[in-house]
Amino acid sequence: NAYAADYEGITVEVIDPLHVRLVRETPDVTYLRRLAETYIISDEQFAAGGNQAIEESPIGTGAFKFVEWTKGDRIALAANENYWDEGKPHLAELIFRPIPESSTRLAAIQTGEVDIVNRLSADEAQSLLSAENVEVVRYPADRVYYIAFNNLSTGIGLPTEDARVRQAMNYAVNRQAIVDGLFNGFARLSTGFVTPSNLGYDEALEPFPYDPDKAKELLAEAGYADGFEIGMACPIGAYTNFEEVCQAIAADLSNVGITITGGEVELMESGVYWDKEAAKELPPLFGDSWSASVGEALPRLQGALGGPEQSYCAWYDEEIGSMLDQIAQEFDSDARAELYKQLQVYMVDNPPFIYLYEPNSFEATGARVEGYVPNSSELYLAKDIWLTE
Repeated sequence: NAYAADYEGITVEVIDPLHVRLVRETPDVTYLRRLAETYIISDEQFAAGGNQAIEESPIGTGAFKFVEWTKGDRIALAANENYWDEGKPHLAELIFRPIPESSTRLAAIQTGEVDIVNRLSADEAQSLLSAENVEVVRYPADRVYYIAFNNLSTGIGLPTEDARVRQAMNYAVNRQAIVDGLFNGFARLSTGFVTPSNLGYDEALEPFPYDPDKAKELLAEAGYADGFEIGMACPIGAYTNFEEVCQAIAADLSNVGITITGGEVELMESGVYWDKEAAKELPPLFGDSWSASVGEALPRLQGALGGPEQSYCAWYDEEIGSMLDQIAQEFDSDARAELYKQLQVYMVDNPPFIYLYEPNSFEATGARVEGYVPNSSELYLAKDIWLTE
């Protein structure tokens, strides 16, 4: 479980029926915020029906309560009349529907069949700008896309263990061409895992420029003037245009002599892919993205670089691990921001990823939607939404 580490190294003291005290073995400045990412479940329900009961008919404490889940069609929620925040939610019901077909999704928001659509591509958002009774929302997402290197399993002993090779692969990728060609320019080139909305973001850092000659120079310096072969995988259907992104990266790498095993990127259904990622069974290069919902990059950094016990960590560097521990234990915001900046510089010189881009998120709402406020975490509070007639 990717969240299990949040509950290790703590003791719980019961104060009274409504209060507990959590005592950690080590300090962690973002711990309380991270706890908000997991959910309280009914121990009685779990004891009676296990995980299946929780998945098929969850009982929680939020503004809405579960009504039904029709697999592949919808999840229906109803207002929780016992919710603690008096007067909320405003909506009597909330229905989530997966609509994978682009034209169907666009038609649904234009006809009023649905009230909100999210994760629109730039092209989809562009097509809705002239639609009546539809508002297109664009905002920078706190989500980093990257190609991960591996030194914990499948990448052991490969050329990518040399920092010069990893730098070369960053220079080899034409990120701007990818952003312009696949996202209409609506993305920021990434400089690392700390984004502009995060504490400690270093504005002085520049993304790796596209410089294939520099890439070849570094490869030769590392002893790989003739290049090498390496495996690479990416998920299907998880992120906008990501298959095309991965294929473009493979082509750029081939231009400096780095070829992909089998001649092409291995594409996998996202559920299978993430299971393999957690089991550390993906090839030595693999693509993914990571968001941050607590306002700081620390959980994202810990999850991706915190060591073998982290489900989605494929690269471990003792210096990075030490710096993450320092950040987690520093409660002074200014001092913590400075530590983040030191880490970012180190991660440029010793990149654990090919840094790609941070996209704009596009969503659309119908004319009757009020109170909908998205943010960079890609989360929103449904309890605050209401509809006008």
